[in-house]
Amino acid sequence: MESCNVELIFDHIGHFGRFQIVLYLICAYQSISCGIHYLSSVILSIIPEHACKPPGMVRKAVFHNVSAWRLEDILALRSPEQKDHITVELQDGEIWELTRCSRTWRGNTSHLGYKYSGYKRDSPCSDGYVYDLSKWRSSVVRHLNLVCDQKWYASMIQPLIILGVLLGSISFSYLSDSFGRRVALWCTSIGVFFFGIASLFIFDYLSFMISRFFLVMAASGYFVVVFVYVMEIIGKKSRTWASMHLNTFFAIGAMLVALASYLVKTWWLYQIILYIVTTPFILCCWMLPETPFWLLSEGRYEEAQGTVDTMAVWNNSSSCDLVELLSLDVTRSHDKSPNSVRKHRLADLFHNLDVAKMTLIVWLDWFTANLGYYMFGKEAIRRKENEPLYLLLVGAVEIPAYICLCIWLKRVGRRKTMLFFLLVSSLTCVLHVVMPSNYKTAKRMVALVIKSVIGSVFAFIYLYTAELYPTTVRCLAVGSSNMVSHVANIFIPFTSHFSKVWIFLPQILFGILAILSGLLSLTLPETQSTPMKSTWEMTEQQMPENKDSLGDAPPDIFERWDSVRVLSFAERWGLSRVPPDAGKWGSGRAPPDVGKWGSGRAPPEAESGGSGRAPPEAESGGSGRALPEKNTEMENEIENMEVSKLGDSDGDK
Repeated sequence: MESCNVELIFDHIGHFGRFQIVLYLICAYQSISCGIHYLSSVILSIIPEHACKPPGMVRKAVFHNVSAWRLEDILALRSPEQKDHITVELQDGEIWELTRCSRTWRGNTSHLGYKYSGYKRDSPCSDGYVYDLSKWRSSVVRHLNLVCDQKWYASMIQPLIILGVLLGSISFSYLSDSFGRRVALWCTSIGVFFFGIASLFIFDYLSFMISRFFLVMAASGYFVVVFVYVMEIIGKKSRTWASMHLNTFFAIGAMLVALASYLVKTWWLYQIILYIVTTPFILCCWMLPETPFWLLSEGRYEEAQGTVDTMAVWNNSSSCDLVELLSLDVTRSHDKSPNSVRKHRLADLFHNLDVAKMTLIVWLDWFTANLGYYMFGKEAIRRKENEPLYLLLVGAVEIPAYICLCIWLKRVGRRKTMLFFLLVSSLTCVLHVVMPSNYKTAKRMVALVIKSVIGSVFAFIYLYTAELYPTTVRCLAVGSSNMVSHVANIFIPFTSHFSKVWIFLPQILFGILAILSGLLSLTLPETQSTPMKSTWEMTEQQMPENKDSLGDAPPDIFERWDSVRVLSFAERWGLSRVPPDAGKWGSGRAPPDVGKWGSGRAPPEAESGGSGRAPPEAESGGSGRALPEKNTEMENEIENMEVSKLGDSDGDK
């Protein structure tokens, strides 16, 4: 595909018209289901508080100085850190000591005290287990009794979910770049629907693992692809807030899981309610068209023109001829030679040194964000991870945070936002380390602040990554970055081992990573208010080291004027670049033949259009170009200065 600004299409058909609104609502609705399936998979693997079931009905239960008539009431009060036994008296008078995975019969039935030194006899938990149902009743661990000697089965659920996320991110992003966004969205949507329904019929551990693995894999792949799809179907003016608020719908899905788990206590009914919510999307996903970005990158110009025409009709706007607007070479669309076949590979993200540096920095940012999000998220909700209403409030707080982040991004930009948020999270991490350990509530609040700040980075880094890479590998870049970020989840369980070396070692490691990744982010290109890249050539032009330097222009001009205005004005008058043979004649001096026409003037054949100006037809708005800005007072002053210099030059001659 030629290097062209595809963004010009939206100036004709509309940046966020009725067509884009319908597509966005469809995609956002399915993002709710991604949040539902992702969090519900985590909740279903929660191991609730439990104890070995006694061989009879309980008359009274005692735990240290606490007594109750029901064993479940004692379990609701016990925390995971407490490993002592619970003493119970049965209806037939027998007294048993119950732990999580064993039970002990007391020989003296007249002594119900908590401490006992008489005859005891241990026995296995042949009657099953009693679970705390006050917080989570919809846990597959309770449904399948995955505790004690079966606990390792429950421990395998979370790694399997992480593996599904990793494979889903990279495989469906590759599918999207190779065969189109629409094909990938169809595949992931059908996978979410099919495996979501299949998970309702869980009869054993194996069926649960298979259904959940492919369900999370499809949901993860969908969220990566739909993020890129929304960015390519919506114009630049509305792209930032529209793509950012896909995270809002994801948070709504997580909130629905917590709310349903709090209100619905029956496991199978809880599952049915969640999956019925996601069903309508499968009825309308076939309406999603392919994006013009991807069609043009593949040379399918006729299909791209058809999509643009449809969008124009829906938006009540005038369509445009893509061949004329983008100066396309239609003959290339029929080139089927082996050299023209594009192979989308992960190696494309490292095809030269500059792109490789950019990819590694982006991956580091993703890894750091995910590491901090889960590390401090676990710290912030310690001893509260089983409270549905708490998770509901945490999800609700994220929604206004995304709104504020959109405003922030518009004013500050991508690179500075990345640096600022990572540095704030690092400094807050230092505060968390130096805070006394007896300030438990304050430390938990600081950890929650870090989680919120780093979560904001995790929210907009999707947007930034998609803007950095061209259409041909955009999904692959986002998907591979998402995959690298979830590698951090593998290291989360090992942070407890690091704490044994030094209790603050995990936090210090995160703080160092946050500072390093934040500073390195300053070397990335700024993409705010810039068009989406369609080719590698356009991507490489935005690299900081490839941008034109303004240092070759006269210093008296640049020192007195804002650099952005200088660039626009200097390009108009040809001051921003030095001629190729400037080294021969000296910087700022004109070659001999220029004296014939005057320094800075154009030859006679160009004077009809004006020196440095567009042809007459362009001044009237032709060729799709906008009229030049009216000169400011400073511009007129500089222009007069240049004209006077030209006159002096002619006089000298």
